[in-house]
Amino acid sequence: MNGARPARRAGPLGSRRPRVAPGRTGPGPARENRAPSGERVPSGLRTAAGYAWRLGLLGVGAYLVVDVLARLELPVVALFVALVITSVLRPLVDLCARVTPRSLAVLLALVGTIVVVGGVLALVGTTVAAEWGRLSDELRGGLGRIDHWLTGAPFHLRPGTVTDLRAKIGEFISSHRATLVSTALSGAGRVVELVTGLALALFCSVFFLHSGDRMWAWARRQLPGHSGTVWDRAGRAAWRTFAGYTRGVLIVAATNAVLVGIALAVLRVPLVLPLMVLEFAAALIPLIGSPIALAVAAVVALAARGPVTALLVLVLIVVIGQIEGHLLHPLVLGWSVRIHPVVIALSVAGGAVLAGILGAVVAVPVVSVAWAVLGELRDLPDLPDLRDHSGHGHSRAKGRAEGGDGGG
Repeated sequence: MNGARPARRAGPLGSRRPRVAPGRTGPGPARENRAPSGERVPSGLRTAAGYAWRLGLLGVGAYLVVDVLARLELPVVALFVALVITSVLRPLVDLCARVTPRSLAVLLALVGTIVVVGGVLALVGTTVAAEWGRLSDELRGGLGRIDHWLTGAPFHLRPGTVTDLRAKIGEFISSHRATLVSTALSGAGRVVELVTGLALALFCSVFFLHSGDRMWAWARRQLPGHSGTVWDRAGRAAWRTFAGYTRGVLIVAATNAVLVGIALAVLRVPLVLPLMVLEFAAALIPLIGSPIALAVAAVVALAARGPVTALLVLVLIVVIGQIEGHLLHPLVLGWSVRIHPVVIALSVAGGAVLAGILGAVVAVPVVSVAWAVLGELRDLPDLPDLRDHSGHGHSRAKGRAEGGDGGG
């Protein structure tokens, strides 16, 4: 009896306590049975809840950002215009800076741009003023032709439909003269804001063109630790995408304007130069801008040249759209903007809902820049963990490599 081994302490049912494998705190089923059955939460629900509150925080943050930007509309728009001016004029300034001081190069580029844009607008105004008398006669005769055309097949409208519409428009203007005057006065306030924003944009673009690299380097040095490197790569990717998109969309818009001008001149449609400028400005809105401008050209052609010429202009809308979508955009913008046309359409629609025409213009470059930054950050190598300097990070990494969780 003295050499006998002591008996093992039995459990509540007389069974022996199960052996626990080294490195584990207990068997798996026993750990799962510790929580009451009523408190169990499916793993899928836990995962969905985790994503839900994270997405909720992102949504709240996005709403606050949009709200702040809406309240700061004037400086935000001025900054956007300054970045557009900088992206367009930066190659010209760099080229002139090779033979002149950079300050002089910036001055020459800005003054030259203002002279060119002002000259084009003055030429448009002079053309409209010179042709206004002849255009009025043509438009009145064109409205008569439209009225006669609508009375025939396939419309069979009653005679005088267009004339009655003109009379109703005149009556509306006469009866709402006070409202129109107040609207015009409020529009004058918007013109003052526009001039102020343009002046602020030119002021900012001068410094961006002259010392933008030094401004970015200073901002990067203010960031702590390794975040400066990350922000530098993200910022450079954003600028490459934004500058490439801006230059590309201006090239596409100018090409569309030239093609439209040639076609309208061949068809002898009046107001060729103003319609070219309208096409150039409208083409800055992807997908929908160019068809809207050409629809206006079709109305002018219908009033001045008749339905056959208007039909040819409508055919021109389809041709220009095919050239823009299948040739110009892949050739000019393919290297800088790599997002699907469906995403572009949804971005334009969302921007128009949030901020009108301005939102439609800004939506695509913003989405393109965000996508480029995400791609750049996704391709970044993992940064060293600061905890490795104290030895804890190394021990935890070693524990994970050996199959443990770092805790036991």
